[in-house]
Amino acid sequence: MTTAAQRGTTTVTDRAVRRIAERAAEETLAGRTSKAAASVDGHRARVALDVTLPYPAPLTETVRGLREHVVARTRELTGLDVPAARIRVTSLAPVAGGTGEAGTCPAPPAGRTPRRLWSRRRVPAAAQAALAAAVCGALALDLVMVHAAHRPAAGWRVAAAHWLSEHGPGDRPVAVGGGLAALLGLWMIVLAVTPGLRRRVTVRSHAARVVVAVDRPAVEALVRDAVGEVAGVGAVRVRVRRHRVSVRAGLLFGDRAGVRADVTAAAGGALASCGLRQPHRPRVRVTPSAVRQPPAPDAATAPRPAAPGLGALPEGEA
Repeated sequence: MTTAAQRGTTTVTDRAVRRIAERAAEETLAGRTSKAAASVDGHRARVALDVTLPYPAPLTETVRGLREHVVARTRELTGLDVPAARIRVTSLAPVAGGTGEAGTCPAPPAGRTPRRLWSRRRVPAAAQAALAAAVCGALALDLVMVHAAHRPAAGWRVAAAHWLSEHGPGDRPVAVGGGLAALLGLWMIVLAVTPGLRRRVTVRSHAARVVVAVDRPAVEALVRDAVGEVAGVGAVRVRVRRHRVSVRAGLLFGDRAGVRADVTAAAGGALASCGLRQPHRPRVRVTPSAVRQPPAPDAATAPRPAAPGLGALPEGEA
């Protein structure tokens, strides 16, 4: 009879536990798993999941049920002790029609996401409306007082009428005033035909009649954090433009071409995770820093210095 010590052992890897936890999360029909991690320590396993939940849905009850199912299902299939599962909700995906079972695919976008957001120009519109209201209100009040209360016309209106009767289009004050009015009108036309909100970029939305935008500094911060995690990179500067993202990274150590390829991949991955409406091409520039350390020579091929007072020893003698 074979003893228990001679039968061998069964080892469950971290990858297997992670895949089981992902499938368990999908079984609950509570959402899609975007990222998962698992670690096995003896007979215990720790599980962490990043999920996308449907909207609308009660988040507290949904996450609690998801956590309980993942823990129970992973413990059942692996035989390991899973104390708890860490669940992080990364995004919400609207379901079709705003209602439906959890886990259903979101409805495709009904309309086209705009390339840029148009500003409502509230400050210029409010200033123009206030100025027009003040002038028209003062003129209307003076006319009402003259015709209804039989009072004489206001002094400012009489002076303005006399001044206009004495000055024609050829006078300098009239020409200057007309030029200023033309510039003001041109400025208003420019505000009307330009979208504005240049510091925001639109994001693809899966919901009908929902427009999503993100500030450019936020995108710059995400790309900067992703590039900063590349080995050998020091200071990072990122600038998001309309169609392109400029990335400047300082090289501290390592091969310049390899680090540049890693920086390009990290910047591209960060931009892809943002889901921007317009594709932005990363333009990467890696510059060696002043404190950059060259790769250390191999210890096996480096020449050995001779001992003080002795000549160089032949190769193979020590």
